[in-house]
Amino acid sequence: MLSTLVTRKNAKTLPIVVVDDASFPGWRKQQGKAVQRWLDASTFEPRGNRATLIPGARGPKLALFGSKDASPWAWAGAAQRLPPGRYRLDTELEEAAATDAAIGWALSAYRFDRYKSEAAAAPRELVWPKAADRAEVARVVEAIGLARDLINTPAGDLGPAEVAETAKRLGAAHGAKVTVTHGKRLEAGYPMIHAVGRGSARGPRLIDLRWGSKDAPSVTLVGKGVVFDSGGLDLKNAAGMLRMKKDMGGAAIVLGLAKLIMDAELPVRLRVLVPTVENLPGADAYRPLDVLRSKHGKTVEISNTDAEGRLILADALAEADAERPDLLIDVATL
Repeated sequence: MLSTLVTRKNAKTLPIVVVDDASFPGWRKQQGKAVQRWLDASTFEPRGNRATLIPGARGPKLALFGSKDASPWAWAGAAQRLPPGRYRLDTELEEAAATDAAIGWALSAYRFDRYKSEAAAAPRELVWPKAADRAEVARVVEAIGLARDLINTPAGDLGPAEVAETAKRLGAAHGAKVTVTHGKRLEAGYPMIHAVGRGSARGPRLIDLRWGSKDAPSVTLVGKGVVFDSGGLDLKNAAGMLRMKKDMGGAAIVLGLAKLIMDAELPVRLRVLVPTVENLPGADAYRPLDVLRSKHGKTVEISNTDAEGRLILADALAEADAERPDLLIDVATL
């Protein structure tokens, strides 16, 4: 993704003119009648993620971008509306806006091509905006890329063990301590995480990543990591099960956010907890009307085995809350 941000223009580089509700009428009046008619025909409006090419005598002469909502997502949407080629900003942007533009442009190039053999399509490249914070762009794009790759990976290649290995690699790269609890220790300490995952041959785990100074404000992130959710014995139908590889999206997001925090060396004491399981109707799966004891000590009667997310999060949140962090955030697909 970052390779779509380049350092220099070439002979075919097209300028991007950024307009909004206030500047667009004046800019339009300065153009010739042919361009004005083109704009009328294209129904272009100066809104976020709107983009159009303005024709010249020998092909496009510039790209017009509507910046009312100049978020990274607006830039990503606009970039995807342009043909392959190299572009540069013809409008000066402040640092925050230029950084958002570069982030959005890079994210627009995201492709999950791990299983594809054909060559990638020709890229859309942007000359680095002058005021952009390049280090921040790289941090954000790489963190989001990690989360997206995890979410898109098929469950057959991403079980609880693979999620744990991802966390270990992330921790090793930043000097973080990573502990993975599984087996009998998980059953004893986090019984609901263990119960939900015991129906799968790929055993459940609780991942615990710690990083930062002990004197810094404490931030704890908890992410639901159900690598595949069949519904358990209360089995989902085919349509309901189709996209359940993405039921670990919460885990992916907190791992991506942890990478961003550690890359930026933020002054926090970070803890990341990821309960990761596969909810399958195996021989040892938990059943409707089973009564489970939680880490907190409360008992929970199961009415539906497809309510697994709140069970594993209950144990993980009990663990997180025991330290009374200054900020506690949980992320889950529920």
